[in-house]
Amino acid sequence: MRVEVLYVAECPWHPAAVKLVKDVLAAEGVAAEIQEVLARDEGMADGLRFTGSPTIRINGRDVAGEPQNAQSFALSCRLYPGSKQVGLPPVEVIHRAVRAARQERRS
Repeated sequence: MRVEVLYVAECPWHPAAVKLVKDVLAAEGVAAEIQEVLARDEGMADGLRFTGSPTIRINGRDVAGEPQNAQSFALSCRLYPGSKQVGLPPVEVIHRAVRAARQERRS
C-alpha cells in the first residue's frame, strides 16, 4: 500500500496529519511506510495535482476524494468539510480509504 502525505512548508497540520495516518494504519493492522512529499513550488504543486496542505493519498487516491473544482493547483492550506479538526480529514475517511485499498489488493 502506498501512503503519501503531501504538504507545504510551514503547514501547521502536517505533523498531525502524519500522526493521524500512522494511528489509522496501526488500528487497521496495516504496515506501510508513509511518504511525506513537500510541494516546494507552483510547478511541483501542479505536477502533483496538489489540492492543499495536507493532502493524504492512499495508492494515489485522495482520501477525501478529488475536489470537483480542482482545475488549478497551488501552494495553499486545505480545509476538510465535516471534519472536527481544522486542517485534517475526518478519521473515518482515512479508515475507509485504507480498507478500500486493502480490498483492492485482495481482488
